[in-house]
Amino acid sequence: MLHEVSFRSFNERDEVQGWVYVPACEPKGIIQLIHGFGEHSRRYFHMIVAFMDAGYIVAADDHVGHGKTAIVNNTWGDWGEKGAHTMMEDEHTLTELVKKMYPGFPYFLFGHSMGSFIARDYIAKYGEELTGVTLCGTCGALPSLPEAMAAVKEAVEEGKGDESDPKFTQMLFGFMFSRIEEPVTLGNEWICQDPWVQKDHAADPFDAFTKPTNNRSMLYFCEMMDCIQGTGWAEKVPVSLPIYNIGGDLDPVGNWGEGVYQTTNWLAQTGHKVTTRLYSGYRHEIHNSVEIREEVEAGIIDFFNRAACSGK
Repeated sequence: MLHEVSFRSFNERDEVQGWVYVPACEPKGIIQLIHGFGEHSRRYFHMIVAFMDAGYIVAADDHVGHGKTAIVNNTWGDWGEKGAHTMMEDEHTLTELVKKMYPGFPYFLFGHSMGSFIARDYIAKYGEELTGVTLCGTCGALPSLPEAMAAVKEAVEEGKGDESDPKFTQMLFGFMFSRIEEPVTLGNEWICQDPWVQKDHAADPFDAFTKPTNNRSMLYFCEMMDCIQGTGWAEKVPVSLPIYNIGGDLDPVGNWGEGVYQTTNWLAQTGHKVTTRLYSGYRHEIHNSVEIREEVEAGIIDFFNRAACSGK
């Protein structure tokens, strides 16, 4: 069964578009899936089906400025004017909506890439409401963040918030191509070795990755990133929350593995127990790599099953 839902964004302007996928069995819990920068939630359909087959209700939406939400509101690349926590607060609104529809179930988050950043922001404020969380394709201290944030902030303060300057995207993400061996043709080779995944990603009409993000939204992205770094962030996360931190060791977002472990170490230093796994030889979208995606999904499901059984 599929529910299509919508709700008012935290930005007080947009109607966020979402979906609740319900398996044809007695559910064992709910997984809320949070997609990444410039994409949309239906790119995770293989994972959604795997979660449903395992007995989980799956909830997902398209962020402001992204996917169907951007199309319905005519706001490609524009996240509104309510600040760095807009997407996190929207995800919490979806949580509340789904919990009213299906009360009493263990509730989990899965966040990939920017979705993992949003999840990290979420668990620092609302972690007590969850049974467990999986961070996929996350980063540690993004090396390009300080310089890029200062530059884009200056542009916004000069009244250029509604403009889109590609140099800020290059400042933030340009390093991601530094270890790509094959010639860069589509500009997304860092996401996955599979050329069909690259082509699908580039051609997807609901994919905002190739559409410009305005400067104000880029500043919000930087400010969100700044909020989820270090032990100061980790101390806000409930120590009792089970966390599964996964990625590829060829993923530039995770600094080729180092950033994934840096996030784990911030949490470990503040008393958290984190299960960490790197998939050797794989890039950013381990869940879309045909060779291992079923293994990745099985690992997430096993982690959530164990967390649900723990009584958290």
